[in-house]
Amino acid sequence: MVSGLTRQTGRLLSAQAHARWKWRGRAVKLVDGTGLSMPDTNENQACFPQPSSQASGVGFPLARLVMVICLATGAALDAAIGPYQGKGSGELALVRRVLEAFRPGDVMLADALYCNYFLIAALVAMGVDVLFEQNGSRTTDFRRGKSLGTRDHVVRWHKPAARPEWMTPEQFAQAPEEIVLREVKVAHQVLVTTMLDQRRVDKEELSALYARRWNIELDLRNLKTTTGMDVLRCQTPQMNEKQMWVHLLAYNAIRLLMAQAASHAGVDPRGLSFKHTVQLWHQWTSRGLSTTSNCPDLLASIAQCKVGHRAGRIEPRMRKRRPKPFPWLKVPRAQARRHVEKHGHSPMPK
Repeated sequence: MVSGLTRQTGRLLSAQAHARWKWRGRAVKLVDGTGLSMPDTNENQACFPQPSSQASGVGFPLARLVMVICLATGAALDAAIGPYQGKGSGELALVRRVLEAFRPGDVMLADALYCNYFLIAALVAMGVDVLFEQNGSRTTDFRRGKSLGTRDHVVRWHKPAARPEWMTPEQFAQAPEEIVLREVKVAHQVLVTTMLDQRRVDKEELSALYARRWNIELDLRNLKTTTGMDVLRCQTPQMNEKQMWVHLLAYNAIRLLMAQAASHAGVDPRGLSFKHTVQLWHQWTSRGLSTTSNCPDLLASIAQCKVGHRAGRIEPRMRKRRPKPFPWLKVPRAQARRHVEKHGHSPMPK
């Protein structure tokens, strides 16, 4: 029920997005994956085993989550969860479970991991366009194919000779022998797309659209940090999956508030702050203010706080504040407690 409500609210919110919020009047859907942790119980370990590099009793069960998010409104459209490692646990395997969220005329926007021959072929058959960064395993030679301009050409990709393990022989035989794609290079970045007409969409427009892929990174941060979904709290896989869908449903409710506020204020919902909306909603309801009679005031308050436009922002992935100098727990916690009880605490490193 909760997952159905989440998909339905996301679909309705995306369908009612204003045309000015969309890209050239088209629905662009972002795709990306992330990891989720959960309590260290036998049931969770059996379904979502911890990484093999960690000793037993030390790590935590880890799940992989792939999301489909509407670029215009930020609504969560669908999600698939699975183990973080093992056969069929990669993001490409999970994304095949959420392809029903796409409709003919949509555009899938994702990073280089999704630039896969069979995924692109499946989306082309559905009438869905794609825009990905070129996968690092593939070489781009602009001397080949049909030239459309400087560092802009149309090429044909041939079907790989080896059949992937997840494909049946019948599926492999039905896959097209080749697909026609456009490759462009802008600012040291090679992009791959099925939008072949350079007169309708030039390479600068493709580059500007791909830059908006960063929104899904911010959406995942909002989900994991602002709503607290980074660590699931339940003792069984079934309840953890239910908790995940409750988080996504609450996330869509906040996105609905932001879309309503943006519509009233005549702005883009992507320019409003998700965390500000959550904080304002908590304050509004805690004071007993009616969300019906005071709705215009609430929406106006949400639209007041706008996030900055930080195009091309670069930040090092480093921490300035040093963590506490505690050593790592490398044995089960019960064993560590017995050691402390018998020998006392180890001296802190200087």
